Amino acid sequence: MTEPASDQRQRAAFDEYVVPEVPVLWRVARSLTGHSADAEDLVQDTLLRAYRAVERFDGAHPRAWLLTILRHTHLNRVRGRSAVLMRDGATVAATLDRLGTAEPAAEDVVMSQVFESVVAEALVALPDKHRIVVTLVDIDGLSYQEAADVLGIPRGTIMSRLHRARARIRTRLTAAGLAPQKGPM
Repeated sequence: MTEPASDQRQRAAFDEYVVPEVPVLWRVARSLTGHSADAEDLVQDTLLRAYRAVERFDGAHPRAWLLTILRHTHLNRVRGRSAVLMRDGATVAATLDRLGTAEPAAEDVVMSQVFESVVAEALVALPDKHRIVVTLVDIDGLSYQEAADVLGIPRGTIMSRLHRARARIRTRLTAAGLAPQKGPM
C-alpha cells in the first residue's frame, strides 16, 4: 500500500528541515536540562511537535524554528514540574536528590585535570544566566543569535553575559596560574 501524498510531503519536509538539525537540538537540550535522559525526552518531544507542524513551516531558518520549539517545550516541562514541586516540599528534596549534579561529557575533556577542574569550578560558580550562555555559545557552538533565540533574549544580552562570564573564568584561571602570560609588546 502506498503512502498518501500529504504523508510523503510531510516526511520529505521533516527529512529536509529537521533531521540535519538533530545534533544541535541534542546539544542545546543537554545544556538546558543538564542530564542526558532529560535531554533525550526533550528532543523527542521537540521532534514530535516539529513533525506535526512541518507542513506549516515556510522553510526559512529551520534551526531557529526548531530551537524555538525546543525552548517552548522545555519551558512547558519546567512549568509543569515546578507546579508539582511547589505543592510538596518532600517532592522537592526527593527530586533534587534523584537529579544530583550534572557532570561534564567525556568528549568535552580536552585539557589537563588541573585546568579542567579550575574551569569547571569557575563555570559552576557563575550565575545561571551566565553559565547557560557560556554553555550554549562556547561549548555547544551556537551563534549569538541562535543562543538568543533559544533563551528568548536579545543578542546584545547574550554578548554582554558572555563577556562577563568569560572575564570571571579568566580571573580564576589567572589566579590558578593557568592563564596565558602576556608577553612584552
